[in-house]
Amino acid sequence: MPFVIKRVAILGTGLIGGSFGLALRKLRPRPRVVGWDKPDVLRRARARNVIDRGESDLARAVAGADLVYVALPVGAVLEHLPEIARAVSPHALVTDTASSKRAICEQAAASFTGRAIFLGGHPMAGKEISGVAAADAKLFDGARYALIRGAGAPPDTDPRVRAFVALLGKLGAQPLWLDAASHDRAAAFVSHLPQLLSVALAGVVRDQTDQTGLPLILAGRGLRESLRLAGSPYALWRDIVLTNSDNIDRALDRMSQAIENLRLLLRRRELEDEFAAAGELYKILRDSQ
Repeated sequence: MPFVIKRVAILGTGLIGGSFGLALRKLRPRPRVVGWDKPDVLRRARARNVIDRGESDLARAVAGADLVYVALPVGAVLEHLPEIARAVSPHALVTDTASSKRAICEQAAASFTGRAIFLGGHPMAGKEISGVAAADAKLFDGARYALIRGAGAPPDTDPRVRAFVALLGKLGAQPLWLDAASHDRAAAFVSHLPQLLSVALAGVVRDQTDQTGLPLILAGRGLRESLRLAGSPYALWRDIVLTNSDNIDRALDRMSQAIENLRLLLRRRELEDEFAAAGELYKILRDSQ
């Protein structure tokens, strides 16, 4: 018998959770959505029509939910998973959206020992700004959505998993299955490294800006686009970095080597080859949208 998602609890109604709630509003029929967050955030989420009602008590928020969507920072996910596992209905599917997966999936394997199941997830979608005000019903449209298989994860054939995968398809997301270790290695290069490079670039430009405002006042669109990720708050990234530091270390090492190679090629024609290779990768990403 197919599993039907009639009631959803969104834990964390900021950018990702809020966008998920807005996207659910487009479905017909649509599930009833309960939000759990701080009271002022819930008020804003309700005003934006992200949720049907807010709940400040976590156990009451997840009670009776078919799907529990945990859109919290990594540290908060790790903190609340045991409580969620105790309070959730036996038939429920719990999934998260955090940007690192190994620590969370290990915690989930230890916490979810009953009939409720946990499926690690990570939507490769977002913005440099956070909060429900930035939520967008189309945020997941066309975006890769990592789903985690492996030890302790539910099978792809579980009706609850199949229902969630089908739901992601209705929202326009593109599910991609991989194990937690592979996800964290890949995310270090395509998500975590770009964030840290944007922070580093901002630091260099800031430190080189003098009392006349140069070089910053000469900046145009190129720098603004390169520094877009620098607007992302540290509170969001702190636990991502802490739980994926080994892979990020390797990514930074490779980046350091690449920068040194560019330094060596500054006065040589071989620099053209680096530009050509970079352009080809850009075209792949551009054409995959």
